[in-house]
Amino acid sequence: EREAAALTKAKTLYKSCINERKTWRLEDVIARLNEKYGTQLLVNFFVGTDDRDSTSYIIHQTTLGLLSRDYYVCEGPYAEACRAYEQFMFDLAKLIRSDRGLDINETHIREEVTRVVDLERDIANATDTPEDRNNPVLLYNKMELGELNRNFTLEIDSQIFNWSYFTAKIMDTVNISVPESEKIINYSPNYYRRLNFVLAKYTKRDLQNYMVWRFAMNMVVGMSRAYRDTRKAFRKALSGTTSEVAVWRQCALYVNNNLDKAVGRLYVQEAFSEKSKELMIKDIREVFISNLNDLAWMDEETKRAAEEKAQAIRERIGYSDDIMNDEYLNNEYKDLSYSAEEYFKNILQNLEYGTKKYLQKLREKVNKDEWVTGAAVVNAFYSASKNQIVFPAGILQPPFFSKGQPKSLNYGGIGMVIGHEITHGFDDKGSKYDKDGNLKNWWTPQSFRKFLELSRCFANQYSKFSWDLANGLHLNGNNTLSENIADNAGIRQAYQAYKKFVKRNGEEPRLPGTDLSHDQLFFLNFAQIWCGSYRPQQALISIKMDIHSPVMFRVLGSLQNFPEFAKAFNCNKSSNMVSDNICHVW
Repeated sequence: EREAAALTKAKTLYKSCINERKTWRLEDVIARLNEKYGTQLLVNFFVGTDDRDSTSYIIHQTTLGLLSRDYYVCEGPYAEACRAYEQFMFDLAKLIRSDRGLDINETHIREEVTRVVDLERDIANATDTPEDRNNPVLLYNKMELGELNRNFTLEIDSQIFNWSYFTAKIMDTVNISVPESEKIINYSPNYYRRLNFVLAKYTKRDLQNYMVWRFAMNMVVGMSRAYRDTRKAFRKALSGTTSEVAVWRQCALYVNNNLDKAVGRLYVQEAFSEKSKELMIKDIREVFISNLNDLAWMDEETKRAAEEKAQAIRERIGYSDDIMNDEYLNNEYKDLSYSAEEYFKNILQNLEYGTKKYLQKLREKVNKDEWVTGAAVVNAFYSASKNQIVFPAGILQPPFFSKGQPKSLNYGGIGMVIGHEITHGFDDKGSKYDKDGNLKNWWTPQSFRKFLELSRCFANQYSKFSWDLANGLHLNGNNTLSENIADNAGIRQAYQAYKKFVKRNGEEPRLPGTDLSHDQLFFLNFAQIWCGSYRPQQALISIKMDIHSPVMFRVLGSLQNFPEFAKAFNCNKSSNMVSDNICHVW
């Protein structure tokens, strides 16, 4: 006779309690943090577009983007941030133990914190440098899942990390089975080889502490004041800020990041004019294509391929029409259910929802008509895999753009941004993708050699800039090369397009109350859109982490390479803005 289900459950619970053979597995912890909370630790696993087949999704294994390894030196300009980081970990551990009624042994906690920092430092030193991650061709290492087990062994306390088990743990959560023959892209083979040597130095406890810490530190922002206060000193040391952003602003940004389509709808309804969709993309694209004829360094075969790619760039302006459809919008968020009283639970729900959404794409085809961003964003984008430029509603406002302001300001603002985004399809990374968004060479060898040679001019130029605010540190022209190429070409194309507009329509009337010409206003608005300020701590992070040059040097570097600026402002030959060595690619 079958016993009652409740009795069976009681026996199972007892067995689980007395089972001392239960093993801790690194795969379980990393997989759980990944699929449940979108937290990538040690192993960065995600589903994304296949670079060589941009219509398909594929599993990616890649390195982590920790803060610059320089910060773990803990000396000089990094000393304060390092000390504050350790104190943040210490204070948070104490608070958690106190909340749970556990004993607090400060000496023991300090020892554990030191081990975690040592582990993080070793992981940071094992990761690929930004320079190593610059070439998408070299990063593309396609292989079968089983090959990870054979060639990329990770071992912790004599336990071998099983890549197949780990992958299955994640993909099972969205009911997708993954065989040993599943194709994956390993972006970081050298990192995984180095990581095994790192793991040999640490215990399971060290790894568990590290992973719990990294998860907890990211969750603090959504918790009570006592928890948020544990990171105050660290935030100040890292960014120089002494107070938190206003709650309303934090919350607006958070909701936009998680429900971008719904917030985009609200923004478009309240603040966007359909007239703002009338941009000068056609004019600037024509200038880019016309300029190809003047490039003596590029042969005819490559020029034809470049023109094909430029013509194939698809544009997205303002917002996706889908977001104005209630049925579409409701369906998009049908799996989410929030409580106005449970913010932290809402955060956890969003993390899981966002992760699952991308995991589920593995067996789907890429929708190339899908927008890469929401509408309420003050930014612009180029997608290499979609060969698409996007100008969300949020950026189509002054100083970037207004139907009511002179064309000189619009061309110097959004016009430059349009040229910038078009050029991303032809910078040191985008140039490796073809017109269909696939990682495929379309250059002749001699033209590509000349392109690399001319690009080095920008890398050298920007590396010579030093910044007083960052203790005299020099910029890294290699890390910012893509953006510098796009900035320099963008300002040229926008200016040429504006001059063509003037030729067609005549000079614009001068603005009242100013002696500035429209050429000068063009450059003035270009500088205005990059107006910004930094704290010294932020300046340091900008140089070490940002793929963009600091805003001041985005302006100076581009205009030093463009003689029309010096001509417009009558700069004399001894001026810093008149260069003897002009860098010019596009």
